[in-house]
Amino acid sequence: MPGLPQSPAAAAADVLPKRPRGRPRKSADALDDGNRRRALMDKAARLFLTQGYAATSTRDIAAATGMHSGSPYYHFKSKSALLHAVMAEGMAMALQSQQETLDALSPDAGARAQLRVLIRHHFEILLGPRSGFIPVMLYEWRSLTAAQRKDVARIKDAYEAAWMPALQALAREGALQAEPAVARLFIFGALNWAVSWFSPKKGLSLDALSEQALALFIQKD
Repeated sequence: MPGLPQSPAAAAADVLPKRPRGRPRKSADALDDGNRRRALMDKAARLFLTQGYAATSTRDIAAATGMHSGSPYYHFKSKSALLHAVMAEGMAMALQSQQETLDALSPDAGARAQLRVLIRHHFEILLGPRSGFIPVMLYEWRSLTAAQRKDVARIKDAYEAAWMPALQALAREGALQAEPAVARLFIFGALNWAVSWFSPKKGLSLDALSEQALALFIQKD
């Protein structure tokens, strides 16, 4: 029906790269190239975060990855393209894993349960072992070109849109004391900045952190 919003699954399908059917299995060399590309992105994300994008050279990234100084250009045409890939591919990975998390929920799971798993998943993306791209997005967004920002924003918007059904349902139940779209902005602002203060050494698990965040945003049953 015209005018109805897309479901989260449909939005994800529109944004995530399409996988060709019948693709032949990758050779060992191709797999190695993929691993090197991933290693470049991981090391670049860490350096962009610790040193800043402007202060990090492709030579720095190559050295951190154990490659020759010109090797990054085999995988990325420029440092800017590498920054874009860190954000865009990280965001696409997060969108896909978020959809898988939602799909794993029971069909009769309520809005509170949906928001709980969304928050827990987001903390895993923010603070888990492959978390480098979110802090880079927070600090280096302006280092992207306008076209690159538009591309990353398209994926980011689809990721955040998947939260709206749960927030709208909670608002209808009276458990959310803000307009859902505004609440989403506040929630992401609060969750994202956990990267600046959270430390697992303080003894708080991601599960416990998620429960406290849920209690902060919505009223108890």
